[in-house]
Parts: sequence; structure tokens; C-alpha cells
Amino acid sequence: MRYGTRRTVLGPSDLLYKMIAKITCRLARRVSAEAHRTTQVRRFLHGAYFRIQPSVQEALVEGRPVVALESTIITHGMAYPQNLSMAREVEKIVMRNGAVPATIGILRGQIHVGLTDEELQFLASSKNVVKVSRRDLPYVLSQGLSGGTTVSGTMIAAHKAGIPVFVTGGIGGVHRGGENTLDVSADLTELGRTPVAVVSAGVKSILDIGRTLEYLETQGVCVAAFGASRMFPAFFSSQSGFQAPYHVQDEEEAAKLIASTLELGLSSGVLIAVPCPQEKAASGQLIEDAIQQALSEARSKGITGKELTPFLLQKINELTNGKSLDSNLALIQNNARVGSGIAVALSKLQKATRKGSLPRRRDTTLPQPVVIGGINVDFIAKAQNSVILGGGQTNAGRVRRTFGGVGRNLADCLSRLGLTPLFLSAVGKDEHSESILHYCHHMDMSAILQLEGKSTATYSAMITSAGELSIGLGDMDIHQQITEQYVSQFKENLCQAPLVCIDGNVPLSTIQYICQLARDHQLAVCYEPTDENKASKPFLSDSWKALTYISPNLQELKAINRTLGNPLPAGIEHSEESVVLTLLISHNLERERAFSSPSPMSITLAYNIVGIHKQSWRLPPFSHLCVGRSAQARPMIDQGAQQA
Repeated sequence: MRYGTRRTVLGPSDLLYKMIAKITCRLARRVSAEAHRTTQVRRFLHGAYFRIQPSVQEALVEGRPVVALESTIITHGMAYPQNLSMAREVEKIVMRNGAVPATIGILRGQIHVGLTDEELQFLASSKNVVKVSRRDLPYVLSQGLSGGTTVSGTMIAAHKAGIPVFVTGGIGGVHRGGENTLDVSADLTELGRTPVAVVSAGVKSILDIGRTLEYLETQGVCVAAFGASRMFPAFFSSQSGFQAPYHVQDEEEAAKLIASTLELGLSSGVLIAVPCPQEKAASGQLIEDAIQQALSEARSKGITGKELTPFLLQKINELTNGKSLDSNLALIQNNARVGSGIAVALSKLQKATRKGSLPRRRDTTLPQPVVIGGINVDFIAKAQNSVILGGGQTNAGRVRRTFGGVGRNLADCLSRLGLTPLFLSAVGKDEHSESILHYCHHMDMSAILQLEGKSTATYSAMITSAGELSIGLGDMDIHQQITEQYVSQFKENLCQAPLVCIDGNVPLSTIQYICQLARDHQLAVCYEPTDENKASKPFLSDSWKALTYISPNLQELKAINRTLGNPLPAGIEHSEESVVLTLLISHNLERERAFSSPSPMSITLAYNIVGIHKQSWRLPPFSHLCVGRSAQARPMIDQGAQQA
């Protein structure tokens, strides 16, 4: 119906369609705004500003221990090539002790979590790289610069990547005379607001250790000395004259301390202070004399700010004839050994906690939503070259593994929103299932079927360099095990659920069972069609009348239309790039439940309700949620709202 300047009398059905159009236009606006915010987050974490090395990402997904390492010690702490050999040796120590090293640095405006040997060489040999703390990150990234991350910068990246343990030489602190200059390292405030455990040889001895410990207390940072003594170490020396608030005897005690901090949800970090090995520790008086001389020279030359610490360390090395550097290398290597042991112990502790809690059902007074659907392990291979070679030839490209499945995506999103649905699905007892259960540890996976002799569902996609799907292969037979018999065991949960979500992967008989239950108990059911071949399952009978929400894309909507025997509405283009792909048609379903099937008119309305371009987002659960991709989309949405 067209709306002009002439007054028009609207009937009940017209008013209904007007209401649907208005609701959908509002939905489109909200989706567009939300997608913009999502893009910014994803761009930082997985796009232009952030890159996780595949070996590190694999370890994180599988729950193996990972140790973050800083790069300022490479770029500003030692001269080339000693800095490079030190960095390589520290990574080897981490690997020998059972963990995966993740040296963090910034290359050409991108944060790298995990560096290749070529990237290590680049940072070690480059002259004009930046020392990057929290304040420097926005500028360095926006200008495409390269740099070494300080303790503060490394903590930020490690936390965003999900790495709880970080090893360094020594942290910054309150500089001597800081009560007058207010020269306080950003490392201390970062420890007060970023939940990462830092393993270091205490505070650099060029600083005011007493005031630094006081400042850490003010920031709410738990500080513990490592080993038999409670003495807080002084970087080059194991004796500082100050006691740490607490101490942990070994790696297992340190891991328990870190685990309790993480479980409490505190926003602050933990400092584990490890003394330099006694045989390599420098004489306290020798170091103190060198510090005083270096400080005097720095004052006379007017050296302040972030240039001060590198200058002092270099000068002290000269004044001690290299003894301070020997101690520096020894303490860094020792910290790597201890930190790796802590990361391994923490990983074991977290796995044991997950296994112990997995069989227990969530005790809650509020009814849970229930999600029924598939879990997939996705292998995505993207070709590097524009032409894919056939004939059995190997094509260069990048392969990555992700976890998906429409049902899993829905349950994941609801869990992150704090609703924690009961998730009903099936996996095999194979190499993939443990990784899935670890990745989904924040979800209620207590009811998942784990089946001997069955393979966890996998999907492999070959994508061209332009991003187009070339071929996809799926091994998803296990979804047929999400049977009516299995799901009916949770009838009480289903009948009390405020929302039941089901995807098209599950067998037809299970969908029909859920729809019948929804009729009998007035349940709200959301159906995600999944793909064109599965979309029509509820529409093969009158089961669809029990659905409250459905979110088809264009091809799925066409398939539903064909199943219902309705003709394709006139004027619908076949290109997915130029028409509406997604909408919630709950009001349509509500209107049509009184009839034997949805009318051609309501299907036409579903096709034409808003004219916006397609863009499918992989962020769960919006795998089929479509928003405007181009500048033309916004005027079309606004025009639709005005007409409504």
C-alpha cells in the first residue's frame, strides 16, 4: 500500500502490516548501530590492529599453557645481537618447560601476540622503534609504527588475547625522587586494573622500592615473593631490605593464588617476585654505587621520562663492567623457567576445575533458556592467489580452525549476555571434543552428549582470495543423535524455559516434538533455519504454528515459500545483494496461525518489508543477521520508516 498526502482509511490487516514494517525498520536501525560497534571491536581483536600467531591461538583454544613475553627488553634493553639471542633463548626455555611462548610486539601498526623469528630479528635490529606503554598504543597503531611493548603495553595485549601469565625481567615503579617529580611508571597502575599475573625479579633496583610497594598496595595489587624467603627482590640482587606482603613456596602455590584472583573477577593483577639466582646476583653495594653515579649523570644531562630507565641500565652495565648485564640475563632466564612452571600448573588447575564442575547442573532459582542445535569444528582455508590450481597441486594459503554450529553460536551469545542457557547437542569422544568443551567453558555444557565411536561434526571450507566460497564439505552425521528421546529427558527444563531455541540441524522428529511441547505449554520457540536445505522442516506439517520467532535469509525464505506452495512474489530479484535477507516475522506467524498456512501476501511482505543490502556477520549468534553494507542502505531504511 502506498501512503501519500491523501487521507486513507486503513483496515485491520493494513494496520497489522504497518505495525510490522515499523517494528522491522526500528530493528534494522538497531542492528546497523550494533553491527558498527561490533565491527570496531572485531577490527581491534581480529583485524587491522591485532594478530595472534597461529601456534599461540591453537594453544589458547586447546587450553594449553601460554606465557606472554615483553619486547621492550629487545628493542630498548640490550644491544643487537645480544638482544636477539636473549629473546630466542627465553622462548626456548618457555617451550622446554611445557608452555607456548607469546612474545608481544608491535609491527607496522599491528599488535602481534607471538612473533616469528623474522619478526624478532626485525625488532631486535631496528633503530627507530617506539617504547610502547598504554598511553602510546593509540598513536603508534594509528600511525602504523613499530615498537616494543612495556610491561603495561604487554599486559593489555595479553589480557585481550586471554593469556593470564606474563614473564618479564623487572617491572617499573616509583622513581627515586618520585615524591617530587611524580615520575611513576604506568606498569603500577596497569597492575591495578588488568587481571594478568606478572612474574618478575621484583622492581628494578634503580627505583624507589619502598614507595613502589606502597603504591602497589594502594592499587590493590597482590604481591607475593616466590620461594622460601619473604624478602622482596631488588632485580640484580635478591635482597632489597623490604618484605613482600605475602610469599608462595612453589609454582603450584603461585598458580592457586592466580586462579583465586581470576575466579574472584578482580580487575587487578598479581605480582610474583622471583629472586635472581644467588650465584648470578650482583653485589648490592656495587649496584647501589653504580646507581647513584648513573642517577647523577642523568640529572646533569636532563634525561627524564621513558628515556631514563634505558639510560640508567646501560650506564650501570658500563660502571659494573658487565656484571649487571650478566645478572640481568640470568634473572630473565630464571623468571622464564619459573613463569612457565606457573603457567603449566595454572593450566592443570583450570582443567581439573572444569572437569570437576562439568557433570554438575547449574543450581539456579530462575528458569534457563534452552538451546537445541549443532556444534561444529570449522576449518577455513583461504587461498593466497586469485587463481586456484587444480590437478592435485598445492595452493598457498592460510588455514584456521574455529568453533561454530548455529546452536552453539546461539548458546554462546546468550551465555555472554548472562543468561546461561541449557545447551542440548552431541559431540564425539575424539580429539575435537576436549577443545570444544574448553572453548565453551563459560557455557552450560553439562547436558551435552559425548558418544563413543562417533565423530564430532566438522566443516571444511575452501575460500578464494576474494573471500568467495569455492567448496564446502561437512561431516555432520552426529547431529542426527540429537533425538526426541534424548531431548525429552529435559522436558521439565523445556516446560519452564522462558525461551527455547532450535536450529535446523536437528532431526525433523525432534523439531516436531518441541513444537508440540510448545503448543501444550505455551512456550516461546525461536527457529533458526540454518540453511536452504533445512529451512522448511517445521513447514512440512503444521508444526510451524507453534513457532514464535524465525530468522530466515532470502534463500531460506524462498525455500519455505516453495514448501508452502506459494508462488514467488512478483518483482523479487534473484540477486542476494539487493534485497532484504533477514527479518523477524513473529508478527506474521502470530497473524497466520489462525489459517492453514501463511498466505502469499504475508510472504510478499516478508520479502519486501525493508530494502537493505546483505552482509552476514560471523559473530555469534548473528550468522544470518543482515545489515546495510553500503551508503545506499541508510536512506532506504529511513524511507521505510517514514512510509510506515
